[in-house]
Amino acid sequence: MMRRILLVITACGLLAACGSDSWFGGNDPKPLPGKRISVLDRTSALEPDPSATAPIVLPPPEKVPDWPQAGGFPPHAMFHLALREHIHKVWSANVGDGASKRRAFITAPVVWHGVVYAMDAKSQLSAFRLKDGDELWDRDLTPEDVDNGSFGGGLAVDGGVLYATTSYAQMVAMDLKAKGKELWRIQLPAPVRGAPTVRAGRVLVITVDNETHAYSAADGHELWHHEGMSEGASLVGGTSPAVDGNSVVVAYSSGEVYSLRIENGTPMWNDGVASMRRTDQVGTLTDIRGLPVVDSGRVYVAGNSDMTAAIDLRSGRRVWEREIGSQQTPWVAGDFLFMVSNAPDLICIQASTGQVRWVTPLQKWVDPEQKSDYLTWTGPVLASNRLVVVSSAGEAMAVSPYTGKVLGSVELSDGVTIAPIVADGTLLFVTTAGDLVAYR
Repeated sequence: MMRRILLVITACGLLAACGSDSWFGGNDPKPLPGKRISVLDRTSALEPDPSATAPIVLPPPEKVPDWPQAGGFPPHAMFHLALREHIHKVWSANVGDGASKRRAFITAPVVWHGVVYAMDAKSQLSAFRLKDGDELWDRDLTPEDVDNGSFGGGLAVDGGVLYATTSYAQMVAMDLKAKGKELWRIQLPAPVRGAPTVRAGRVLVITVDNETHAYSAADGHELWHHEGMSEGASLVGGTSPAVDGNSVVVAYSSGEVYSLRIENGTPMWNDGVASMRRTDQVGTLTDIRGLPVVDSGRVYVAGNSDMTAAIDLRSGRRVWEREIGSQQTPWVAGDFLFMVSNAPDLICIQASTGQVRWVTPLQKWVDPEQKSDYLTWTGPVLASNRLVVVSSAGEAMAVSPYTGKVLGSVELSDGVTIAPIVADGTLLFVTTAGDLVAYR
């Protein structure tokens, strides 16, 4: 026993001698002089660039009758859409099963020729009249020999044909003139979380293992595919290719961005959108969840890991970059880019230079005092001189695109995690409960 006591005392003495401070209340060493700056936690808020003083000028609002694909049209640039000055809720309809603890609801609706097409979390497709919300028809896209799917998928309309990627790793083409009569159905090599993009007789999809596949719009046979770097972890959701001319711009969960030839999938250039300075667990995911946007010869892409960049479409040269992380699709109009950051902030950026024009902080918590129930914001969409963003708590907010000032807000019946869309003067939301809500 005495030997054990002596060993313990000796060990304690050795441990005390290992450091300059003492377990027994000795004097602490004086800290080194100078200001301490954390190299891990970046807490500085984003500020407007004081040298950017030119007035914000936007193109006039334009009434667009359709929103046929993810992001509106294949380049994902919808500019300035038209809504009436004073809008109110005109109808709502249920599209089916919404989000649950085990199933995400991430499929945005599309609009074509006065009809809204929406798919629920279990791949149940419904068609509603845009004018009054009356249901016209519905179709179950579940395969006969499958009980449960995963989640995800999306919709795209081109030439009177509706293309749907489902939660069962399938793609279905349907004739809209025949109330959704099935034209062809194919099994995909892996699940697809995002919507297809249709252009020049090709249906383009991105699978969860970061591969882009191009299929014939006529019969569904594969034309080509491209492989990116596979990632073991990613955020919930998926993205869709952007197409402009013969360029297909794809963004992967690895943070890679490729420009591919639409004819054969040959890469023309590639880039990476990720910052290495993030240390939080979610921030280290290099995922790109927002759609890439192509306008005026530039590609705008925002990554989750604190990087937003403008890239020259032809050469792949980086025009500018900013350390701004986002999981939302940027909105471009004129020479200005509007986006919701992970902070969360609503930000206006000069598209040609990357200069920040204004920053409007968004509410981060449902209960700010207790810092409980983190909010996510989706959008924006620019309609008649107001930016519309909506939160996971169901607050839809209108903000001035010229100053960032909040113009007003309205409470929806449930939270929203899918970006709103605008077609034929109607603003459409889809709630997490599976309700399609129209304002006009």
